[in-house]
Amino acid sequence: MNRRAKSGAGLVYALAISAMYPSGYATTVSVAGLSEGLCGAQRPGHFDGMATVVTKLFPQAGAESAWFGEKDYQQWLVVRRLVADLDIPVRLRAVPTVREADGLALSSRNRFLSPGERAIAPLLAEGHAVLTAARFKVEYLEIRDAETLAPCTTCHAPARVLAAVRLGSVRLIDNWPIPTAAQRA
Repeated sequence: MNRRAKSGAGLVYALAISAMYPSGYATTVSVAGLSEGLCGAQRPGHFDGMATVVTKLFPQAGAESAWFGEKDYQQWLVVRRLVADLDIPVRLRAVPTVREADGLALSSRNRFLSPGERAIAPLLAEGHAVLTAARFKVEYLEIRDAETLAPCTTCHAPARVLAAVRLGSVRLIDNWPIPTAAQRA
């Protein structure tokens, strides 16, 4: 059984790289603000590449709707801003992060963790000091405004804790919403 049949997909749109980026291709799409800092600072050019391919794929595939996981929260906000700013007629939906029983966010990268690394990976939610003591290399662990990703120390609007760490050779990202006072009441 092929991968398409296993997934239940009715159609797979897959282009060769040379078809997506033919010789002489020179255009890049950039979303200022939201793509800076956090993963954007750790992976220069990543969001420009992602924004460019998304901008090309939506019209090529005739997309009416697209779903993006909240696990990569910064990517979700970049795509949402891209679609709004360029008036791309696609309905976007955020998909909540799916987690393992021990709290680790599901990710294809998790398979690259050694058994020992996998055992401690759920500590990603525990904070900087615990992460460092457990051999994580912390790229960032920050509280940011949930809409703008602006840093906040006292957030009056919805906020999120965003984290990126390296555990061995694997880069893990995750985020968690911080409930507002009204939600905690």
